[in-house]
Amino acid sequence: MEMLYRSTRGNREIASASLAMLNGLAPDGGLYVPDHLPRLEKSFVELSQMTYHDIAYEVMRQFLTDFSQKELRACIRAAYDEKFDTPQIAPITVADGRYFLELWHGKTMAFKDMALSILPYLMANAAHKLNEEREIVILTATSGDTGKAALAGFADVPGTKIIVFYPKHGVSPVQEKQMVTQEGDNVLVVGIKGNFDDAQNGVKVLFTDEGMRARMNEKMLRFSSANSINIGRLVPQIAYYVASYAAMLREEEIGSGSEINICVPTGNFGNILAAYYARWMGLPVHKLICASNSNKVLFDFFRQGVYDKEREFITTQSPSMDILISSNLERLIYHTAGDDAEKCAALMKRLSREGHYEISREMEKELSCFAAGYATEEECAAAIRELYDTTGYLIDTHTAVGAAVHRKYVKETGDDRATLIASTASPYKFPRAVWNALQGRALSDRSDATEDEALAERLSKKSGMPLPEPFLQLKQARVRHNTVCEKEGMRAEVERFLGL
Repeated sequence: MEMLYRSTRGNREIASASLAMLNGLAPDGGLYVPDHLPRLEKSFVELSQMTYHDIAYEVMRQFLTDFSQKELRACIRAAYDEKFDTPQIAPITVADGRYFLELWHGKTMAFKDMALSILPYLMANAAHKLNEEREIVILTATSGDTGKAALAGFADVPGTKIIVFYPKHGVSPVQEKQMVTQEGDNVLVVGIKGNFDDAQNGVKVLFTDEGMRARMNEKMLRFSSANSINIGRLVPQIAYYVASYAAMLREEEIGSGSEINICVPTGNFGNILAAYYARWMGLPVHKLICASNSNKVLFDFFRQGVYDKEREFITTQSPSMDILISSNLERLIYHTAGDDAEKCAALMKRLSREGHYEISREMEKELSCFAAGYATEEECAAAIRELYDTTGYLIDTHTAVGAAVHRKYVKETGDDRATLIASTASPYKFPRAVWNALQGRALSDRSDATEDEALAERLSKKSGMPLPEPFLQLKQARVRHNTVCEKEGMRAEVERFLGL
């Protein structure tokens, strides 16, 4: 059956997968969602005998129905190759009785590589299918990891430009250096004096600006996105949850049909939404555990049925989760409203105008497969230290949110079934915070004047875990992007770069 896409804010216009991907955001400001419920056509016993590449194909072909088998398999082969430092692509490590899904073995050491390694290939095929002659401008806001993964994927790709905005003081030193050293003639990286929500809001405003769109069209340019608002980012993420269950079955860690829990540290809600879609497709999941850091807007939403962004923004040592406006939650709201775009649009308008919205009791009932928790900085530090002390396994600050929340969930519910925890970044992306945790200090402690690179070497010696090749390459990289602007200056930077 052909898969078409509709906007969360208007059901009248439909788009093919290729058009939805190239648009990034729907013209009415909504997010594209699939128009029906796909199901896996292979059993998990069959899937357990397949490679990651074959499982990715089985998942993605259900959503990208306008791609031929040859086209989609070629994209998958090109994406998941030697750029990853393990043939498993997304291996699972068992530690302390839990299953850590390591999504950071790509070239930027974070889970965004799993989708952004394939997105440029998907987009190139989509542009060809639609006879798109305009140059594609990837416009993206990042809370730390999407930026570098997108830059690495689109740098010097013919027919594209890429612009990345990031909060100047809201990412780790390693994350920032990864972005500002990016090579490529088609690349612009800009730090803004604001937080991620400011950057994300600025990008959405530019996407929906009719005047900007008209001027770009005259210059043969069009916007698209590499954020998880793009359905082409979201679909590849579904695959690794399916592949992980298949791997657990293959290794006889679970029996066929056994339900598992999946715990995902999340800020923008994309990664856990992919797990929700995997469950939609038939993945046996009991609970999707939404793990928040101190910016616990999602925790409060799942506990109270009220989404309220009007609160203090807290800068933490898990910066990719420092978000108060979780864009992908809009897709879940749409589904829980019975795919009612009018109802979803009304709630999003209220969020924009009043800073909050409340869902109905009927919608709350549709969220029964979710659980939620949050972890403080102190709890995250303890999770890193205790896991290392008991097992020798080292995790980063974001994965620590998941580990800490899962511990609290088990204590509260007694539900100790097999749990997959999304490990979203290498500990070497946040060496100071991880080192501080192991020393029993606060994650943000800067009393040790040692630079992050030296701390990473200390971590490597202590843990026996080698420094990843991308980290070693970063030490020699030259800074190429120094632009910083006020959040109100984002439009001017885009106009300057594009010659508008």
